[in-house]
Amino acid sequence: MARDSLGPHEPLSGHYILVTKRTQTWMGPAQMITDKLKLYLTYQVSAWVRIGPGATGPQNVNVALSVDGQWVNGGQVDVVGEQWHEIGGSFRIEKQPSKVMVYVQGPNSGVDLMIAGLQIFPVHREARFRYLKKQTDEIRKRDVVLKFSGSGPGNLIGTFVLVKQKQNSFPFGSCVNRTNIDNEDFVDFFVKNFNWAVFGNELKWYWTEAQQGNLNYRDADEMLDLCKSNNIETRGHCIFWEVQSTVQPWVQSLNKNDLMTAVQNRLTSLLTRYKGKFRHYDVNNEMLHGSFYQDRLGKDIRANMFKTANQLDPSAILFVNDYHVEDGCDTRSSPEKYIQQILDLQEQGAPVGGIGIQGHIDSPVGPIVCSALDKLGILGLPIWFTELDVSSNNECVRADDLEVMLREAFAHPAVDGVMLWGFWELFMSRDNSHLVNAEGDINEAGKRYLALKQEWLSHAHGHTDEQGEFRFRGFHGTYDLEILTHSKRVSKTIVVDSGELPLVISIDI
Repeated sequence: MARDSLGPHEPLSGHYILVTKRTQTWMGPAQMITDKLKLYLTYQVSAWVRIGPGATGPQNVNVALSVDGQWVNGGQVDVVGEQWHEIGGSFRIEKQPSKVMVYVQGPNSGVDLMIAGLQIFPVHREARFRYLKKQTDEIRKRDVVLKFSGSGPGNLIGTFVLVKQKQNSFPFGSCVNRTNIDNEDFVDFFVKNFNWAVFGNELKWYWTEAQQGNLNYRDADEMLDLCKSNNIETRGHCIFWEVQSTVQPWVQSLNKNDLMTAVQNRLTSLLTRYKGKFRHYDVNNEMLHGSFYQDRLGKDIRANMFKTANQLDPSAILFVNDYHVEDGCDTRSSPEKYIQQILDLQEQGAPVGGIGIQGHIDSPVGPIVCSALDKLGILGLPIWFTELDVSSNNECVRADDLEVMLREAFAHPAVDGVMLWGFWELFMSRDNSHLVNAEGDINEAGKRYLALKQEWLSHAHGHTDEQGEFRFRGFHGTYDLEILTHSKRVSKTIVVDSGELPLVISIDI
């Protein structure tokens, strides 16, 4: 992961630090780095770690920072057996510290720890962005040949063609809440700049059935109506939520048989009512971080939720959805564990159709994010960033972080869509993560988002060649054509979809 950020550099020497006679889990090498750090710079953390013999089960190893006594996660990994494992992480400091120490900790007492190639370095994003632009051109664009015909080929030579892209077909969406849609300025920005939506709370079980038997779909219905009238696709979030603290009290109080009945009723009620209206469903949210339903109803319940949802609405793509998959800071949701969970579900017959990465990320580093995407991409399922937000009190830093995430997603062939977890101040789950302030002014992060959306639209103009053809390479999506011959002006709309071969479009004028 460090190689892509560092560029050409000396290979690892083969030397390592050996830590023995450890009597506490925190025991490991440490170093003061206070005077080495600059504010608002994103630092990448890279290391290779290994443990000695005698350990039972996976051992967590963590590169940690103590910033004026506050713990900051620099990346962690579960180490299994006597092999080297890579740690990749990142951090940023936004307030002047008086004391910063980096240390390596984690394995059980008595377990030897080996550390090699520990590096902490500022990330310079320009070279990475240049690489991503090339990748984006390869996977998000297509060669197009416009073949014109008419009264005679000779009359079409020199015809002027103007190509303007109206919309990129890649899904960029946002979270919305019921209260948002009463705000005209919010709705205006939303429908102009996003083509997908996900509801923040209004489809969750604790919202639609806060009291047993008292169903409330009014809010979701009104939000769906808004999306439908503006040709905005919708994700269904979420049917269930596996983390116990999110489960409403009446559900938690049910015995096993009644809980099973309630789960079936929830599936039938929701998916029958909205059959064909939500393109995706997050079936059971955050299964790497919670186990409420599995603990009470057995291991099969998760796969059965997927199977039943598929039977009730075969048109919907069914997703797993979890957080900290892409940032290297939570071993519970490492890409490897996510892959294993998906394979286990598939083995039980669950029709898992997509992988949701929430993307609530701090100080993102492109190669670390890309590494997770590469691993998950092995499964061949579409990957979506389902709840993306970045946070910094500095708007320019926030804009940079957002650009990192959007460029990494857009340049990766396994990623099929990005949903922001909101954009309007006062309606965000995280502080300092909005793109538009409460008065409707677009901040630096919002301007960066809009600039990227413009960058990912293709335009071309010129004259047809001797064969009456005009060629261009453009992003997938919808285009308006203006064709000016010697005698007339013709307007056309075309759609450029994905494909390896050039798209040939015949146009009779």
